Amino acid sequence: MLREGQATAVYRADYQAPAWWIDTVELTFDLDPAKTRVLNRMRVRRNPDVPAQALRLDGDELNLARVMVNGGGTSFKMDGDQLVLENLPEGNEPVELEIFTTCAPAKNTKLMGLYVSEDTFFTQCEAEGFRRITYFLDRPDVMAMYTVTLRANKALYPVLLSNGNLVDSGALEDGRHFAKWVDPHKKPSYLFALVAGRLVAREQKIKSRAGREHLLQVYVRPGDLEKTEHAMNSLMHSVAWDEARFGLSLDLDRFMIVATSDFNMGAMENKGLNIFNTKYVLASQATATDTDFFNIESVVGHEYFHNWTGNRITCRDWFQLSLKEGLTVFRDQEFSMDMAGSASARAVKRIDDVRVLRTVQFPEDSGPMAHPVRPDSYIEINNFYTVTIYEKGAEVVRMQHNLVGREGFAKGMKLYFERHDGQAVTCDDFSQAMADANPGSPLAQHLAQFRRWYSQAGTPVLKATGQYDAAAQTYTLTLSQSCAPTPGQSEKLPFVIPMQMGLLTADGQEIALQLQGEDGAQAAKSRLLVVTEAEQQFIFTHVTEAPVPSLLRSFSAPVVLDCEFSDAELLTLLAHDSDPFNQWEASQRLGLRHALKTIAADADAESASGQFSTHVLPESFVQALRGVLQNTQLDAAFKDLVLTLPSESYIAEQLAEVDPQRVHAVREAMQLQLATALQADWEAAWEAHRDTGAYQPDHVSAGRRALAGRALSMLCLHAAQTGDEVWPGKAYQRCKDAGNMTDRTAALSALLYCASPLAEQALQRFHALFKQDALVLDKWFALQGGACDRGGNVLPAVKALLKHADFQIKNPNRARSLIFSYCSNPGAFHRADAAGYVFWADRVVELDSINPQVAARLARVMDRWKKLAEPYRSAARAAIERVAAKPNLSNDVREVISRTLAD
Repeated sequence: MLREGQATAVYRADYQAPAWWIDTVELTFDLDPAKTRVLNRMRVRRNPDVPAQALRLDGDELNLARVMVNGGGTSFKMDGDQLVLENLPEGNEPVELEIFTTCAPAKNTKLMGLYVSEDTFFTQCEAEGFRRITYFLDRPDVMAMYTVTLRANKALYPVLLSNGNLVDSGALEDGRHFAKWVDPHKKPSYLFALVAGRLVAREQKIKSRAGREHLLQVYVRPGDLEKTEHAMNSLMHSVAWDEARFGLSLDLDRFMIVATSDFNMGAMENKGLNIFNTKYVLASQATATDTDFFNIESVVGHEYFHNWTGNRITCRDWFQLSLKEGLTVFRDQEFSMDMAGSASARAVKRIDDVRVLRTVQFPEDSGPMAHPVRPDSYIEINNFYTVTIYEKGAEVVRMQHNLVGREGFAKGMKLYFERHDGQAVTCDDFSQAMADANPGSPLAQHLAQFRRWYSQAGTPVLKATGQYDAAAQTYTLTLSQSCAPTPGQSEKLPFVIPMQMGLLTADGQEIALQLQGEDGAQAAKSRLLVVTEAEQQFIFTHVTEAPVPSLLRSFSAPVVLDCEFSDAELLTLLAHDSDPFNQWEASQRLGLRHALKTIAADADAESASGQFSTHVLPESFVQALRGVLQNTQLDAAFKDLVLTLPSESYIAEQLAEVDPQRVHAVREAMQLQLATALQADWEAAWEAHRDTGAYQPDHVSAGRRALAGRALSMLCLHAAQTGDEVWPGKAYQRCKDAGNMTDRTAALSALLYCASPLAEQALQRFHALFKQDALVLDKWFALQGGACDRGGNVLPAVKALLKHADFQIKNPNRARSLIFSYCSNPGAFHRADAAGYVFWADRVVELDSINPQVAARLARVMDRWKKLAEPYRSAARAAIERVAAKPNLSNDVREVISRTLAD
């Protein structure tokens, strides 16, 4: 059992407006790593709509030196971490409050509040980090105007940055200097930021459509400037896109990005001063993969788009987190698709997003940490920065887009800003604006019911059955929906589910869709059905032959589609569907179907030993995949996705009870079958795509590199079975000679995957080349932690790497690169001897004493332990209980572990 902690749950139903408002904040920092002095002058006033009460200000690990009211001393008391002022003047007149505190940034390993990383000051205030800087009403609905003065040693900290516009700067005595920043927009405390250190900047002046000039700056450490061109280009594209797509302009004289290697998150949207993990800023062809380039574009876009969807309009409370995050993820997804250009590249982006949703968010929805997009309670808010809030939240926004259309969505966004600019609001306010701007839309008609997507947890199952009546030439599609119970929610009401669909003939022709009772002029080859009942029927007329249904096109709703497709129907969709998503989905369904069939088969002498026949997949499917490889009309990136089998974790989620090693063995057998059966085609794909010319991080070139990398991996796998040394030799040569990081890591990954004797040499050479580049070393560690386990060799290697001179567990990127990669590697992590679980427990406890946020995310690895078969289940429980028994667990880890163990 867990020991009792001090934390208590916070409930959405208990929300009350603040008893006090803060109108202005004037902060003065004297920056010193050991002892930073913070003078906080605030103008506060009572909220006339709330009964009079004391002013209670949040604080955390602060040293309080002075409190003054209206220029004089005052009485106060401490209630836990809160500073309580009970004798403030009555009435509604503003009160001048002055608080002087100190903190120790150099000792702040939590990386929340003000901290030091490599001799540079940074802040991270979302969600509740500002209270680690000064006493404050640290909640998102308190929005104030900020003026910030930074003072520091000029030689040590020549660059002094904060939010807004620089209004003054200059020299001080004793080699010190100052910079004064004023933010002209009200903001909540979680958007405050400062940076001070030795930094250099790439700068770009731009002019908005309205004719206003702006300065864009990307700050990095000296030596990294050459790796910032892509980030700057991404920022310029983001500014232009938001103006063009939604009419939203940059509202500051300058916009700054600063990169740091010590950061708990990917990036933070502080008003005008975005602080980024270096992973999402630094890129060159020698050090960054195509995925890195695409992620930088996406994350830069995401944080910039927050300027309006998150900063100008923010959350009333943290339960509304998806108001800003779900909406902004949707916006960055749309941005990335628009930047991709072609229809095929857009489809690849959509498929990638759905893969994340299915492999990470769907399991969360069916596990102990399941929660609605708008949660009802939390103990530690940092634990609710989840894929449900972000990715599922984006899908909820996308469904609103689907229900009102592209133009209708733009109208809804316009109304949303007209109503709420400068306010802290709720998810309901956003959906209301969408509905009000589109009064005749399905969203407006079913708004109250649609809001269940925000209040009900879990992934709905949409069951589809079709019946063809040849005599009447009708096709009846019956759709029924259900949603399994989740913690705290035993019964679920029907959702509003937008379902895009089409019908195909057996030879792949699209059928015009005319519902019974409709005029023939309304017939189209793809249409949106809106499912609102537990069960509904849709009857299509003038259907001259039994159709193949193409359902949930473009993944129009975040549901599990339960439809009994035959292999023949799936092969038709794979070969002919006009919707690329459903072409890919057909391949996934076929691969998953035969994996599950093999896993469920009675164990025989061969399978009981963990080895399976290399004929898991039927010949018809293998031939279909050969057709994909040979199809010159398909983009390489799309081919790569279609030829990627369902992951072990996705396969495991379809099972009631999981033997991880059996799942691993079956998937490996499928891989070997494709490597063997398509060997000649893989060779042809390698020859056709291995040379992409001068490096460009565009989608076409990236797709060619991705397919070449997959071909090389499959050829090395086949060679490992036959003893052929040619392909491992080519992979090793590629590791040595590659002109870009994508090709280099793909070749190294291929050697690790087939357990080639050349892998160790390649690893040593890779390290020697890039030992001075932290982000590349993260890849080096991650490749080894995520390597295919052949004979239990991965865990010993990971344990040895913990002692490597370049491994620093205090750095979140480095901890994630090795520890998280290993614990997310099913075939290596789930060991019969439980050694993987022991390793996990040790690392959770170790990290919790350093950085609770990182530790809590590692703790989530064991969310699905109850699905495991024995002996894994009992061993997993023992490891979780061992963590639970540790004294002084953080609230972050305690909440995760307690929910994981709950019945």
